[in-house]
Amino acid sequence: MGTPETTFFSLSVAWHNVVVAFLSIIYVFSVPPFLDYLVTNNYVSRDISRKITHICAGSVIIFLPLFQDGHWTQYLNVSIYAIWALLFFQKGFFAAEDDQAIKTMTRTGDRRELLKGTLYFAIAGIICGTVYYKQFPGVLAMAVLGWGDGLAPIFGKKLGKIKYKALCEKTVEGSLAFFAGSALAGMFFIWLIVPEAFNLSTILIIALVATILEGLSPKEVDNILIPLAVIGLTYLL
Repeated sequence: MGTPETTFFSLSVAWHNVVVAFLSIIYVFSVPPFLDYLVTNNYVSRDISRKITHICAGSVIIFLPLFQDGHWTQYLNVSIYAIWALLFFQKGFFAAEDDQAIKTMTRTGDRRELLKGTLYFAIAGIICGTVYYKQFPGVLAMAVLGWGDGLAPIFGKKLGKIKYKALCEKTVEGSLAFFAGSALAGMFFIWLIVPEAFNLSTILIIALVATILEGLSPKEVDNILIPLAVIGLTYLL
């Protein structure tokens, strides 16, 4: 459990956690304007910017080690996901077409997309950061969701040549990227946040099963299906 002596500037645990939550919010809100600039100037496509945003959002868990335990403010780690969930509702119904979130987080520019996969992502982040706060299932679920599911379409679109189809078309190259991203990110974030729970074989098995599920799942639901599957698998292995 954290103590006041280990907090920023000797702040109380509560205020320390407020500061860390604020830093995580600044981090996430700095991403869309930067990607909006890249999309507007044709440096990256809308799809690529969407997935970079996806990866950055999943990587918010890198702030978890900074949160001090033992006070309810530890759950402020999900502040950014709660904020985004509210914003997705608002923007999904009322945003203008040139809204930054629409340009960087949707495939087609249709604001209603924010009420599907992106909203599910925020919900998954809230579950992992509260019910599974600093626990193996929650950390691994966000690592797999952020990096595995973020890298798969990037590599699939750029390098994908071997295609297959279950409920929607995927590529072998994209699935390999999903596995590699899930495994490497899982190892890194588990080592960083819950090193006492590090188990390489479990991480690799879950990454493999998650890869298969992602390859079989339809679009829009994988952002909730994948983290739930990862959490479920941790109880079986």
